[in-house]
Amino acid sequence: MKDLQNKAIEVLNNNWKDGFSVPCANLYPFQWFWDSGFIAIGFAHFDMPKAEKEIETLLDSQWNNGFLPHIIFHTDTDTYFPGPDFHRSDLSSQSSKKHKSTGMTQPPVTGFVLQDMYRISTDKKATLKFIESVIDKVYFNHEYFYNNRDPKNEGLAYIYHNWESGTDNSPIWDDIWQTMNPPKYTFERRDTTHVDASQRPSNREYDHYLYIIDIAKEHHYKDAKIAELSPFLVQDPLFNSMLIKSNQSLIDLYQLIGGHDDKISQLQNWQGKAIKSFNDKLFDKELGVYVHYDLRNEKPLRYISSSSFSPLFANIPNKEQAVSLVNVMMEKFGNDNQYLCASFDPTSERFNPKKYWRGPVWVNLNWILYYGLKNYGYLDIAKRVKADTIEIIEKAGFYEYFDSRKEVYKNGTAGYGGNDFSWSAALLIDLLQDN
Repeated sequence: MKDLQNKAIEVLNNNWKDGFSVPCANLYPFQWFWDSGFIAIGFAHFDMPKAEKEIETLLDSQWNNGFLPHIIFHTDTDTYFPGPDFHRSDLSSQSSKKHKSTGMTQPPVTGFVLQDMYRISTDKKATLKFIESVIDKVYFNHEYFYNNRDPKNEGLAYIYHNWESGTDNSPIWDDIWQTMNPPKYTFERRDTTHVDASQRPSNREYDHYLYIIDIAKEHHYKDAKIAELSPFLVQDPLFNSMLIKSNQSLIDLYQLIGGHDDKISQLQNWQGKAIKSFNDKLFDKELGVYVHYDLRNEKPLRYISSSSFSPLFANIPNKEQAVSLVNVMMEKFGNDNQYLCASFDPTSERFNPKKYWRGPVWVNLNWILYYGLKNYGYLDIAKRVKADTIEIIEKAGFYEYFDSRKEVYKNGTAGYGGNDFSWSAALLIDLLQDN
């Protein structure tokens, strides 16, 4: 395991770009929001100054309304599409004047990342001092979600683009694409010059993606107009689990710091409402898991994905719901021929074990599920998730995502997407340290 850990450290150091990390060379040449959070957890184990700088640089891109963008374009390069000239964050009066970025966000992991950095730290006093210097920006980001992304005041934030979910081309979105007929865009893909096109979203899917961005741009990224007009408006269990987990982390950290009773009280109010709505609205009793809710078309999207189990990480399910989640996970995703945990239901006709978020295993979701299962006392299944994660990396390398079918690894071609991928390395380091 020492060799694997050293290789992971090497991957992270190679992807460090003087102030921030790229997810991997060539394919993703900028800073990504939730990637940076997970990367900071890895760095915290061996280079806390880099972990702190990663978060500092991310938070430096914050808009005037508390929003944090999903990509910050620190460097000028045309190797990625769509880049800053397409996203045009400058169209928003709220956007950062310092950094070009997108006008969409990603799952808000920063709160629990700060708490993990504190957990890992060997100098708690110094780390708490760092946390104290940045925590209000994270709180401001949460305030943004509850003030601007919760039109029904339910305590559930919406996402207006599939890229905001982090699970970019999930089969869950297919139902929404069927309600849309965007124009055909002429553009040059950059991702497929680095990665086999069969592992990436199709050009027609990209038409949908770009069209939603165009609607947001037309209205200068104003949330009220997006809530009114975007054809994609979803309450996502993974996204809201990350927000709820981060709320609790902020409560815990503010209590350690002291003197922030007003913020703690506000966080507790959000938390109470969010968890109640989450369980009332997103738990599908018949399927036995949490599902996404299509706010635009007012209907649940009744599919099972790795996101369906992510509420375990945020202590959202009650005991009975947790039992149900774990039973469904093991029954559908956990047979002996499969590595845990595929990103989409392997028993569904929409499952594709090679195509991005349509079926492959992702290390970041496995990391979330590992800690979630441990939370609820499912130690044996947590151990299996950890062992499976280590095994696929040992067999395939530090890829972006991995085939869930065990037999494919006999041919040695089961790692997909970008190689030497930062969060795969970072979260492996954390898993190896946790007993």
